Amino acid sequence: MKNICFYFQVHVPYALRRYRFFEIGKDHYYYDDFGTEQQIRELADKSYLPANRIIANLIRTSGGKFRCGFSISGAAIEQLEQYAPEVIDSFKELADTNCVEFLAEPYAHSLSSVFNDNEFELQVKKHSAKIKELFGKKPTSFRNSELIYSDEIGEKVAKLGYNTILLEGAKHILGWKSPNYVYGHPYLPKLKLLTRNFSMSNHIPFEFSNTSWADYPLTADKFTQWIADTPEEEKIFNIWLGYEAFGSIQKSYTGIFEFLKALPTQAFNRGIGFITPAEAAKMTAVDTFSAPYPISWSGKEKDLSSWTGNQLQEEALQKLYSVAERVNLCKEKALKRDWQTIQATDYLRYMSFKNAWGSPFDSPYDAFINYMNILADFLLRVDAEYPTSIENEELNALLKTINEQESTISELENTIKTLRSRKTK
Repeated sequence: MKNICFYFQVHVPYALRRYRFFEIGKDHYYYDDFGTEQQIRELADKSYLPANRIIANLIRTSGGKFRCGFSISGAAIEQLEQYAPEVIDSFKELADTNCVEFLAEPYAHSLSSVFNDNEFELQVKKHSAKIKELFGKKPTSFRNSELIYSDEIGEKVAKLGYNTILLEGAKHILGWKSPNYVYGHPYLPKLKLLTRNFSMSNHIPFEFSNTSWADYPLTADKFTQWIADTPEEEKIFNIWLGYEAFGSIQKSYTGIFEFLKALPTQAFNRGIGFITPAEAAKMTAVDTFSAPYPISWSGKEKDLSSWTGNQLQEEALQKLYSVAERVNLCKEKALKRDWQTIQATDYLRYMSFKNAWGSPFDSPYDAFINYMNILADFLLRVDAEYPTSIENEELNALLKTINEQESTISELENTIKTLRSRKTK
């Protein structure tokens, strides 16, 4: 039986205000609160809420046969909690159906998997804990920011306890292989790899209402027939896209919500089912998939060039992650919050000369100048806590000791809880 594995990304970066050079060292607030509220409310009303209602109804009317996955970044969760809590409630209702899987990712939607292993681990654990707190289940599947993946990143993810990871079906890595199978990590047999069918996935957000597209109009009937017409041995179709495709990128008047409503019926009529990423990973891997260098789902190159492709981005990243150890030793909540926020991949992409879509700035240079002004102020605050005169090796040793102490404390607290529970019984 063929199955569609839907996964939807929910991520919205905080809107940064225009931060001037003369404000460095004087004003430590970097955000455009009005812009942030406006963007999250618009997405909530036009996309998230109506799409969640449709998915809840599809699950109910199909008797639980319609299933899908979501990955919601830490930034998106925080904004929804503050400005659109009803969206969080609607996701909780979806979680209660047991037909929706929530994935883990780096909390800050950052590039930490590439630039700082310790930061990456901290963010993944923080995000996983938040998902469990909100939706009652600890994630078992993982998707990295921008679907960034390499063999090495896969190893890091496996060490954190995940047995399923989502990645882009990049042609230059996949080669002759089809994305419509489950693959395995080249040297970690327990780690299952699910590869995105980028062609089928991109039809929905980018071509649905494009009248010049050769296959226009895209209908649920046509979409599911394409899947039905593939070779019989191809069993899984990983259709992954940003959730804003429904109602925001593709406006409601285009018929995008009607397309979503009709998909399950058309799929079931053709003997096609729906599964979550965790369920897909139960399938036997047909082969291994190796990515020696990082790949992503961005651009034609499917690499990191959208965030690291020029000197502006390289300088910003170098300065940003040069203070990772110092920030993680700090206890000041405002500093820690800003650290999480300014790592978002979006701010680096705005500096790209070829792929700066969605940028609120007039040019990559304007994005760079604004970000570096913010970063300059942030670095001054970090230096006030832990001066640069302290060597990184010393900081790393101190951070390791602190982490070990926190782990020991956590274990002792769990032991105390267990003993108290036994005493009560």
